[in-house]
Amino acid sequence: MKNTYFKKVAVACVATFAFIGIHNSTVEAITQYEVVNVDSLVDIGQAYGPIMNELNKENNQNGDQKEIILNKPDPAVEQSAETKVEEPAASEPETAEPEMVTPEPAAEPAPATPAVTISTQEKDLFARLVEAEAKGESYEGKVAVATVVLNRVDSPEFPDTVTGVINEVVGDAYAFSPVQNGEINKPASDDSIRAVEEALTRQDRLNDCIYFYNPEIATDSWITTREVVKTVGNHVFAK
Repeated sequence: MKNTYFKKVAVACVATFAFIGIHNSTVEAITQYEVVNVDSLVDIGQAYGPIMNELNKENNQNGDQKEIILNKPDPAVEQSAETKVEEPAASEPETAEPEMVTPEPAAEPAPATPAVTISTQEKDLFARLVEAEAKGESYEGKVAVATVVLNRVDSPEFPDTVTGVINEVVGDAYAFSPVQNGEINKPASDDSIRAVEEALTRQDRLNDCIYFYNPEIATDSWITTREVVKTVGNHVFAK
């Protein structure tokens, strides 16, 4: 089968040379060449190399610029054999940052409604008593003194009004020494006024304490027998 293929190639070459008008001598030289079993395309090319050169020269003189190229690779095949360049992966879309929402300021709590309502005049008397009894004490101490006064108003053992509790007389003296010595007549400080307002809300009743005293200056031994609930500053609060 291989020899038949070589023979067909040789015959095709002869037909091509005859078609383009090759000289008789050239055709005769080709036709006189016998293809044998050992002939190959390389041997045929070497034998007729000069003839192929002559053909190319004649083609150039006749203005025919065609050139026979054997086994020219297909450009499409070369392109497919090339290494494909990977396209860069599409970047992920940027996530939009969430808008910052400014929280609205919290509404200030409404002031507590007083659990005990008293007149403006009575409130002023109340604040002046707190100032006189708890002067020099902390704000907490002032609120505690005001709470004792209100606890007495609620107790059946004492008068049922703020004015009545403040002006109560026990024996031959007032229950509160500032009423006795006139210190209650001095104006109240802002802290004492605020302490009265806070005590009126009745948020802390000091376990219903109805007594307070300063153990450093107390002269009544009976008061020291009362159940102590809390100590705030220089005052002891008892019931």
